[in-house]
Parts: sequence; C-alpha cells; structure tokens
Amino acid sequence: MTRRDAVWVGVVVAATAVAWCGFFVHNVAEFPGQTILSPDSLFPTLVWIAALVLWLIPATRTVGAWILLAWTVINLVGGAISVLPLPILPFEPEQTIEHYAFHGLYAATQLPLIGATALWLRRTRDRSGLSHGAQHGLPN
Repeated sequence: MTRRDAVWVGVVVAATAVAWCGFFVHNVAEFPGQTILSPDSLFPTLVWIAALVLWLIPATRTVGAWILLAWTVINLVGGAISVLPLPILPFEPEQTIEHYAFHGLYAATQLPLIGATALWLRRTRDRSGLSHGAQHGLPN
C-alpha cells in the first residue's frame, strides 16, 4: 500500500465513522429506546459497514466509494426532506428547535464523507485517463 493509499484509507474510514456517528446520535436523540440493535439503526449500520468493507478491498474500492457516496447523499437528502412541513410526513418526533439542531448535526456529519468519496472518485478517474476531457478527445 502506498502512502497515498494509506492516507485515503484513513480519511475515508474517519469520514465514514463521523457520518455514521451523526446518523446514530440523531436516532438515539429522536427515537426513544433506540439502540444499535434497533432495526432503524441496525440495518443502516450494516449498509455503512458493507460499503466501507467494499471500499477497503482494492479490487472493489470504486464500487465501495460509489455506494458510500450514494448512501451518504441519501442520508443527507432524507434528513433534509424529513424536516420539511409536508403533509405526507408524520412529524413524530415533534418539530422543535432541538429536532432541527439534531438534523443540522446529522447533515453536517455527512458532508466529510460526501467530499472524501467524491474527491477520491474524481482523482481515481483522472489518474486512469477517464477524465471528462479524455472522454471527449480533449487533452488532460
């Protein structure tokens, strides 16, 4: 493993941990009795773990990066939509300043992983000669 690879591993693992912690803290704060084994936490946690494992294996790293990116964007967008006053949403827990603050924390913790995976994917694409310009016959 090169030094660059080791740095990326550290960054993506740390960003994944931060994103997951934001998710879990939100769930514990918003849903009484929530534990790591509660379905609302366990199943998403398994997705985080599976995607990270895929990313850690060099042969599946690109697939893992795409899954991590997609999953994190889904968490970010879903968390944002769930605080909008839409009639189709149940508004439990009650929409309070505390509730919005936890959603703000949840959103903020997703951003490092979105940034890290997007940057890793872009740099990987650029290094492989598949940059946007190369796809269209332009010099890199």
